[in-house]
Parts: sequence; structure tokens; C-alpha cells
Amino acid sequence: MVDEREKKVILLVACLASFLVPFTGSSITVALPAIAAQFNADTVTLGWITSAYIVSAALFIVPFGRLADIIGRKKIFMLGVLIFTIASLACALAPSSAILIAARFIQGIGGAMLFATSVAMVTQVYSQDERGWALGITIATVYTGLSIGPFLGGILTDHYGWPAIFFINVPIGLATIALTLKGVSHEWADATGERFDLVGSVVYGIMVFSTIFFLLTLSYPTAVIWMVVAACALPVFVWWEKRSTIPLMNLTIFSKNRTFLFSNIAAMINYGATFAVAVLLSLYLQFIRGFSAETAGIILVAQPVVQMIFSPLAGKLSDRVEPQVVATIGMAITALGLSFFIFLTPFTPLYGIIISLMVLGFGYALFSSPNTNAIMSSVNIRYLGIAASMNATMRSLGQVISMAIAMICFSVFIGSVAITPSVYPDLLTSINVAFIIFTGLCIAGVGISYVRGTIHNS
Repeated sequence: MVDEREKKVILLVACLASFLVPFTGSSITVALPAIAAQFNADTVTLGWITSAYIVSAALFIVPFGRLADIIGRKKIFMLGVLIFTIASLACALAPSSAILIAARFIQGIGGAMLFATSVAMVTQVYSQDERGWALGITIATVYTGLSIGPFLGGILTDHYGWPAIFFINVPIGLATIALTLKGVSHEWADATGERFDLVGSVVYGIMVFSTIFFLLTLSYPTAVIWMVVAACALPVFVWWEKRSTIPLMNLTIFSKNRTFLFSNIAAMINYGATFAVAVLLSLYLQFIRGFSAETAGIILVAQPVVQMIFSPLAGKLSDRVEPQVVATIGMAITALGLSFFIFLTPFTPLYGIIISLMVLGFGYALFSSPNTNAIMSSVNIRYLGIAASMNATMRSLGQVISMAIAMICFSVFIGSVAITPSVYPDLLTSINVAFIIFTGLCIAGVGISYVRGTIHNS
């Protein structure tokens, strides 16, 4: 049995890991101009600096989740922290953009290990009566990292240079390793002795890779090629997994588990509707309203502050009230918060933007923790690694979808030109249209969330 002290340590290291990964990914966005200046990088290169991590993480999350079930979640978690820390140091010291991209890809491998195990370990040691509360705290740190990354990243870049974003990960990573070594004595490997499905992992990787590149290249003719590859890889993966005695992913957790299936779809929709919000509002506040990066960051902090307060409470509520109900209300409130930004103008009152962000943060909180609770509580304990991995994969796919929508809007209304005052009206139009799409996506997510089924009465 895991005592209370060890449970708290596990929650702490899970929160540290859950903050590090999204913080790095979101904070680097504000550092891209500085990186471009140092390496004389073009927009394609800058895109790969951002995308290399997302691609890598999405490719490896599910395989590492399965591997963690077999050889131990603590082992994979600690290896992930170590790889992420070393890769962060390599990013900070990178002498060229090519090496930075390679280091970001390796960093994604470490991040995949962390997200495949941290939530699973928390789920493992907290009972159903307190699991939602614990997951609420963990999820709050994920969204905090995603949301305040641009703000803190801007401060670090302005005052210490862009490598500081990566240097700061090193002491946090080392502290996480030390805390795990000293405070976590148990290991969890509920599928010990089972074979790892290498063929299934390769086919899965091809399927995910082609899906991501289809989304990233939607505005280019090559998108059709990636779509065809993904469409072909999917039935091959399903065929192989059904005939495999020890599959990478037991597909019955989808076909015979409505709660798991629809909760994951709802997660992808929520991330797809919200991930690009910070990027769009940052552009609006800096270009159209004329605020500095630091001021824009302070305004955007309104959302994560609300979420930090309410995520643990929402998680705890989902221990007593069906996550189906709490998360669906959260999705609806998120849609409401997004809808406010459809009507942004150059003269929208600042207090209105802040209130809308607070509404959005409250919706985030009500959805995220209960939804994760539903995903992790709906599967057998031996599939916790896969469940956590799928949740993280939906996050990655949602991020790609969200950015793809934003980039398509930019492409349609602005085109391939620099953002100057003459294109500000087109920039605002693209932002308004993006929020129309995000709001509609979230409204659809309300229905998906509601039909997921229950966990408390199952």
C-alpha cells in the first residue's frame, strides 16, 4: 500500500512534469523572433522548431504508455524526465537551427514518456473517491503551463535570451528526478511479462505521423498525399491489432467502452477549440491594440488563474457527481467564453476581454479535470498507461487541429505577407472567423461530452 506521504510526492512530481512539458511548448512561441534573428531562420524552419516536439510526442506517447504497463511506470517516468532535461540543455546550447530542431524532437520523446506515465501513476494511487481532486490539480498544472508559457517565456527572452526558456527546465528536471528517487518507492507494471507490439507501434506511428502532416499542410496540395497514407494506415492498424495476441492497444476499450471513446473525442475537441486562443489573442493585443508582449501576457494570465483555482474543485466535484454532467457543463461554458471573442473589435473594452478569459478559464476547469477522471476511471487498471497515453495523444492532435484552423484563417484572409498596419483589418477578420469555428467546434463537443455515459453507476 502507498502511504499518504508517498501519494503526495507522486502528485508533486506528476505536477512538475505536467507543468514542464506544456510550458516549454507554449513559451517557445514568443521566442521564435529571437531564434530567427540568431540563426537567420526562415518561417519554415521556425515552424519545424515548434512542430518537431508535437510530432515526436504524438508518435511516442501510446507506445511508451504500453511499455510502461509492461516494464514499470516509474522507470519510464524517470527516464522521460532525464531525456527531457538533457534535451532541454541541448536546446539551450544549440549552435544551429538544425540541432535545435533535432533536440526538440528528442525533447518530445521525453515528454511522451512523462505524459504516458504521470497521470497513470496519480490514478493508480488515489482511490475513486479522491481521484478527481488529484487529477484536477495535475490538469491545472498542464493548462497553467500552456497558458502562462507565452508570458513567462516573453520575460525570460527579453531579459535573459531565448536559451533561458530551456535552461530553466534543467534544475526543475533534476529536482523531479531527486524527489522521485527519494520519495517514490513503489513500481507499477500491471502487464508484466507481456510482449511489446513492435509492428503495431510502427503502423500506429505511420498513421499518426501522416494524420499530423495532413493537418499541418491543409493549405497545400501535398495534404492529399498525407490524407491517403493516414486512411490506408488506419485499417491496417485495426487489422493487425485485432489479430495480435498482445496488441499495442486493446481496441475493445474503444468499441466496448463508450465512456472512454467519447471522453477522448471530447478532449480532442476541447483542445482543438482552445489551444490557439492564446496565440490569437496575443496577436490581437500586440498588433491591433498596441500592447507590449509583457502587458499582453499579464492580460492573458486571467484565464489560467481562474483555472488554477477551480480545476481541483471541479475534479473533486466529479468524484461525487458524474463527470458526464460536470464536463458537459464545462464544455458549454467554454463555448460561451469563446463566443465573446467572435465580436472583437479594435475598441473592445479591456475589462470585457478579461471577463471573457475568466469565463473561458472556468469552463476549462469544469471540463478538463472531470473529463480526465472519466477517461482514467473507465478502464481496467492494467490499461492505465494506454488510457493516459490516449488522453495525451488527444491533447496533441487537438493542438495541431487548433493551430491548423488558425493558420488556414491567416492564409485565407492575410496570405503570405508580413503583419503590418495595412493588414490589421484582415488580421482581425481572421481572428473573428477562427473564433466562430472554435465556438462551433465546442458546441458540437457539448453533445459528444453528454453522450459519453457514466462511471459512478457502471
